Amino acid sequence: IPAGPLVNANFCKSAFQKGFDICVYKTVRSEEYPCHPWPNVLPLNVEGDLTLEKLQSPVVEKKEYKEPLSITNSFGVPSRGHSAWHEDVKCAISYAGHGQVLVLSFMGTVREGQTREDFINDNILAAKLSFETGAKVLEINLSCPNIGNEGLVCYDLDITEEILKGVRSVIGATPLIMKVGYFKDNEDLEKLAKIADAYADSISSINTLQGTIVDENGDQALPGKMRLRGGICGAGIKWAGIDMVKRLTKIKKENSYSFSIEGVGGVMNSIDYKEYKDAGADAVMSATGAMWNTHLAQEIKNN
Repeated sequence: IPAGPLVNANFCKSAFQKGFDICVYKTVRSEEYPCHPWPNVLPLNVEGDLTLEKLQSPVVEKKEYKEPLSITNSFGVPSRGHSAWHEDVKCAISYAGHGQVLVLSFMGTVREGQTREDFINDNILAAKLSFETGAKVLEINLSCPNIGNEGLVCYDLDITEEILKGVRSVIGATPLIMKVGYFKDNEDLEKLAKIADAYADSISSINTLQGTIVDENGDQALPGKMRLRGGICGAGIKWAGIDMVKRLTKIKKENSYSFSIEGVGGVMNSIDYKEYKDAGADAVMSATGAMWNTHLAQEIKNN
């Protein structure tokens, strides 16, 4: 289960018990950060693949949660203060059974008036605090908004490399996963892979696809400022996750890179899992699918 659904140690414990062997503790920050107002999740009217072309138009809220399920996810990556999550993460780590691992996800915070250096340093601080929990694997969430950039941190390859250099300096040899979004440009993806090979151990892809979310009347569905657009996950984005895994696998082989690849996005059943494995994923994760069906891991293993 990737970063998101497992909001505390109790959720992690339950996921481990249900057979999810790689569980990512939801992304934490160096300081407390508030959650977006309710509602945070809405079902969406998505038929087939939610392509980049379709995303040029608004995505309409649906009234019921029905398969094939696609949802919008708009929480704003809230976090408790580090003194609170630090102790809770230690509990979550202890719940991992044989062949299981707790991954701790972290990120830097965009703040008003901060400099580029401030943002980089906050990522490094979050890494240091995460490392101090004793987590065996860490994940840096680079699929969040960047300062002065409507895209994601991972799309700014220069700042991504600077952040990873600093993170590596405080976590030593601890395995590090890079969580990234969808890359349209293959040249940029090749540059990202080169950075990953130098500073990380794994690439997790994808997070969500961004879309404009409206209700049936065409009005903003998620209330509040800066919430007209939201992350979309579930069945409709599987094509993007599979595409990224295939392209990363090709780049990895061509360059003899050693990082592993985690496929994420639209994994709702055992068929989706197999598609990701066939595409080259070393591990496969599910967020929406796991929330919809808590027995998903067991069903995949039985098949």
